[in-house]
Amino acid sequence: MWGVRVADKGRVRRSMKQLQRVKTWQLVILLILAGFLAATFLRLNNIGMVERRAAVQAADDGGNSDTIINRLYDLQRFVTAHMNADMGKGVYLVSSYKRDVQVAYTKASSDTNPNGNIYEKAQEVCAPKFTRWSEAYVQCTTSELAKYPAAANLEAAVNLPHADSYLYDYVSPLWSPDFAGWSVLVCVALILMIIARLISVAILRVILHQQYKSI
Repeated sequence: MWGVRVADKGRVRRSMKQLQRVKTWQLVILLILAGFLAATFLRLNNIGMVERRAAVQAADDGGNSDTIINRLYDLQRFVTAHMNADMGKGVYLVSSYKRDVQVAYTKASSDTNPNGNIYEKAQEVCAPKFTRWSEAYVQCTTSELAKYPAAANLEAAVNLPHADSYLYDYVSPLWSPDFAGWSVLVCVALILMIIARLISVAILRVILHQQYKSI
């Protein structure tokens, strides 16, 4: 029986020596390096989204519909293929909405209106006050139109576009098979290795301690 216990202690010691070949501090250093790489690649993914979102906004300001569609496609393709590329509140085509609203009001405005094109007059008042579309911008336009006798008929005839249809938001995956995704997996693997190593060493020490006590 004593010989069996000695053999068991020998196996435990050999297991501990095998675990000690790779030091915990070495795994920690590797984890730090992998974490730095993961953070860098995740940051690059976010920057890539921001650049493509800015390209969409620039195309929207330019007013070319084909360019806007192409930039939206570039943004969608990038965001849906890269982790940490969340768009937040999405991208709103402010200029497109304002252009379409203007077209809608212009079509509804009568050339024979004694007040002339009342939408253009409303814009002369409201446009300088707002640098971008907002509810306040619409309210200002509506209140200015209400000053003219034909405004009630105009508001009933105009077919304004739905603001929600100008908002684009794409979903970024929780994990993606790119540099960021693989570096994150390496970090997770190293963390699991460190935890498993610490638990294994603790268990082997307990077993070895029990073996000594039983002799």
